[in-house]
Amino acid sequence: MKLLLDSFWRAAAYCLHPRVIGLSLLPLLIGVALTLGLGWFYWEAAVAGVRATLENWLLLDAALKWVESLIGGSFRSVLAPLIVVGLAAPVIVVLSVLLVAWLMTPAIVGLVASRRFPTLARKQGAGLASSVAWSLACTLLALVALLLSLPLWFIPPLVLVVPPLIWGWLNYRVMSFDVLAAHASTEERRALMQQHRMQLLGIGVVSGYLGAAPSLLWAASAMTLVFAPLLIVVSVWLYTLVFAFSALWFAHYGLAALARQRADAERAASAARAEATRNRSAGEVIDLPALPTADPSIPATVLPPPTP
Repeated sequence: MKLLLDSFWRAAAYCLHPRVIGLSLLPLLIGVALTLGLGWFYWEAAVAGVRATLENWLLLDAALKWVESLIGGSFRSVLAPLIVVGLAAPVIVVLSVLLVAWLMTPAIVGLVASRRFPTLARKQGAGLASSVAWSLACTLLALVALLLSLPLWFIPPLVLVVPPLIWGWLNYRVMSFDVLAAHASTEERRALMQQHRMQLLGIGVVSGYLGAAPSLLWAASAMTLVFAPLLIVVSVWLYTLVFAFSALWFAHYGLAALARQRADAERAASAARAEATRNRSAGEVIDLPALPTADPSIPATVLPPPTP
């Protein structure tokens, strides 16, 4: 718990570092360009397609008419953009995770390592190709989990639990791998991810809840379509900043845990060497050279008496 809290406040402090702020703008620019480009070409078509689907679904159309009779006729015009934004939000979140993992995380890990752990050896347990493959595989599993759990989102208590858990698991798997890829060996990374699994998952879940805050801006952008482009840009930047904080938290925790693991291993190895040395010293027998014995075949030399 001490290591968890220590890495938390260090990550929060590092978010004010100029280099971190600058790094957060790079995925923002890429995400904004993709979001605005897709919105420019497909927003109207997507909204029209969703609206047509709602109207062609007779049972849902009857329910919408009943709701409009209660709250007004503008509900149908707001529902279609809200659904489009709701479907686009997970895509933007996943894109932000991948951009942070591929662009920001190596730079953030390098910053933390150079400032806190300059003597920590780099064992290069995984390369860029392994990191990309791991991120894509975990992202695919998270998307499948989101689709399977979609009916649970309509249950009020579970909608506050299930999505953050899935995002937390995704953050835990992707970020833990990336922050340890350069410094830890494959065996060290697997041991750390297994030994600190609950702590790393906790970091991911907290980051998932923090990442849910910009969703309010997505909802506001659907309700106030005039400010939608600005709110989308702000929400994408907030997602990026949250994931930057998550990467910092994982980096501080993971590298500190790795340094502690190596220190413990070195102390254990030193103790084992000292114990082996003591065992060898206790088991040694000191052999003295044998004294020469007199040969009976050689006559004894008679010394003359001393002169008075």
